[in-house]
Amino acid sequence: MNKKRCDWCNLNNSKYIKYHDTEWGIINEDEKYLLEMLILESFQAGLSWECILNKRKAFKESYDDFEIDKIVNYDNKKIDELLSNKNIIRNKLKINASINNAKIFKSISKEFGSFNNYLKSFTKNKIIYETDKTTNELSDLISNDLKKRGMKFVGSTIIYSYLQAIGVIYSHDKDCFLYKTIK
Repeated sequence: MNKKRCDWCNLNNSKYIKYHDTEWGIINEDEKYLLEMLILESFQAGLSWECILNKRKAFKESYDDFEIDKIVNYDNKKIDELLSNKNIIRNKLKINASINNAKIFKSISKEFGSFNNYLKSFTKNKIIYETDKTTNELSDLISNDLKKRGMKFVGSTIIYSYLQAIGVIYSHDKDCFLYKTIK
């Protein structure tokens, strides 16, 4: 019998099903993962998550497996290489933002001991259980702070999606087999 999943999950896309079932909404505090998801979510602006997910492997290869010390040192040659890579999103503003955001991510990590600690300064280590929203007070606060620090493509909707992806906001639909409420 087929499991009922969130309405947004394209059941014809095995990558999407796997992402939904094994990754989305599950707490992940790994710094490399937090950077990867922040970069991918910023590329999603104006596009579907499915589009980004389908290109995730190419992003991982193009972005040196999301090694922050490599990304923060990308030069014009690397930017040109990314712009010519048909397997990723070739948007110059987003590519430049991803490099800039990685630098700010690294700075925040140094300031707070980790980017995860930075996020916890807002979340107080709590998970928010809610559905049918695209922004909330938490995503507004984090988005505004990241923008003040100089990040781009980190509006409240993008940050809300990011927080859902990394498990800070748990949003599985009520009829999804993974739905749960506060424990």
